[in-house]
Amino acid sequence: MSKYWSAVARGLTPYVPGEQPKLDRLVKLNTNENPYPPSPRAIAALRDELGDDGATLRLYPDPNADRLKAAVAHHFADCGLAPANVFVGNGSDEVLAHAFQGLLKHDRPILYPDITYSFYPVYCGLYGVDYEQVALNAQFEIEVGDYLRPNGGIIFPNPNAPTGRLLPLAAVERIVAGNPDAVVVVDEAYIDFAGDAIPTAAALVTKYPNLLVVQTLSKSRALAGLRIGFALGDPALIEALERVKNSFNSYPLDRLAIAAGVAAMEDAAHFDTARKAVIGSREALVAEMGKLGFEVLPSAANFIFARHPQHDAGTLSAALRERSIIVRHFKLPRIDQHLRITIGTDAQCMSLLAALREIL
Repeated sequence: MSKYWSAVARGLTPYVPGEQPKLDRLVKLNTNENPYPPSPRAIAALRDELGDDGATLRLYPDPNADRLKAAVAHHFADCGLAPANVFVGNGSDEVLAHAFQGLLKHDRPILYPDITYSFYPVYCGLYGVDYEQVALNAQFEIEVGDYLRPNGGIIFPNPNAPTGRLLPLAAVERIVAGNPDAVVVVDEAYIDFAGDAIPTAAALVTKYPNLLVVQTLSKSRALAGLRIGFALGDPALIEALERVKNSFNSYPLDRLAIAAGVAAMEDAAHFDTARKAVIGSREALVAEMGKLGFEVLPSAANFIFARHPQHDAGTLSAALRERSIIVRHFKLPRIDQHLRITIGTDAQCMSLLAALREIL
């Protein structure tokens, strides 16, 4: 701490991102990255954007990223969305940050689950947003009725993180409809792994002017390294985000990110193949973990949340690390005996299971 720090910097408790260790032959199952490469069309778009000499990089990108907004709107055309319903930013974390500042800072505290994405309290501290944490039930589920009361806004991931549990669309709609005077932000970073029968809350955007749906290209489209996120909402909500963005950084997405993002959104076949592969691996891993005595929460994400009744989670995590397998252990109340395990390739999942059999 330095005497030059502002009061804001002194009071912050920063978010701690998942570890990015530099170990040989590492099986990395701790940060929910996609185990498969991005769309070949996205890679080709990167090369095309660079050209032979990279001369385009001397030029600023489109500050509005209109091509990307159009591609996102086209993907959600069945939901009746247009580019005016789309906001894009430097990863969904930036999009969420702008939502906290532009839409969730009011007189009343916002509501979010007690076990959830740990960036939410960080944003509240950074922007001075009052909040109340709402306890998940004993099964780590969101209780809709707990959110039907006066508030300054609501935010929750769906599927939730780190639990992986999904709130059905009808339940999401009850929360949105029950809070007409507050913005409800549904953070859908993992929704594409929920399965074909699970509709995104984007289907509700044109019906409810208080709903903002946030998604990312980091997970299901394997572009975590390019940092591309977007929000879907009523044009009035989008305008608020644009006002904050243009008061902070007018060029949040570079030329390469825009080009690759457009291609990734347009390559529906690759997207579908990759996400279905992850879903299949998840179901197989859950079954094998059950045989080893693990209790695994129902997951609609590209990770599972598991505990073993006879083995300490911290000890298991350390033992896996000794075998160059990294998983996420949260040393937090209620979940300190759980491990969050990213779904890797089938070979990575087999390595994990072999290590657990050895450890147990």
